Amino acid sequence: MTLHLIKLAVGVDDLAHMKTVQSQRRRQRGQSPRSPHWVYTRNTPRRAAELLDGGSLYWVVRGVIRCRQELVGFEEDFDQDDGKRYCRIKVRRTLVPTAPRTCKAFQGWRYFEPERAPPDLSKGDTADMPAEMAAELKRLGLL
Repeated sequence: MTLHLIKLAVGVDDLAHMKTVQSQRRRQRGQSPRSPHWVYTRNTPRRAAELLDGGSLYWVVRGVIRCRQELVGFEEDFDQDDGKRYCRIKVRRTLVPTAPRTCKAFQGWRYFEPERAPPDLSKGDTADMPAEMAAELKRLGLL
C-alpha cells in the first residue's frame, strides 16, 4: 500500500520561493544537475517500503498543504561535527502543485495516508491564485 510523508516548509513563502530555496541548497551542497533533491531529518521512516511504493513528500507552506515531491529514497548520514545520525529523504526535483488544504503545525515529519492527500492541480486551477485566497475559498467549501 502506498504511503506519503508530510513536512513543514519552514521559512518558505510560496512555491516560487520553495523552488529558489531548494535550488540554492543543491548548489551549496555541490549536487550534480541530475541528482535528486534531499531533505535532512533526524529520524528515518520505518515504513520506507510503503513510502517508496509511489509515495510523495507533501509540503505545508504557511499552514497550507501546497505541493508534493515524489519520494525516491532514504539514506543515512552522519554529522561529524556533532556526532549525530541523520536521514536524507530523497525526492524528485519537480514540485507538483496540489489543491490547497489547511494543516496545523507539527514538528518533524508525519506519515500521511493517501485518502487524506489533496489532489494535484492541473494548469489553470487555483495554482495561479494567491495562497491566502485559495485557502479561504477552501475553508468556505467553495473549492
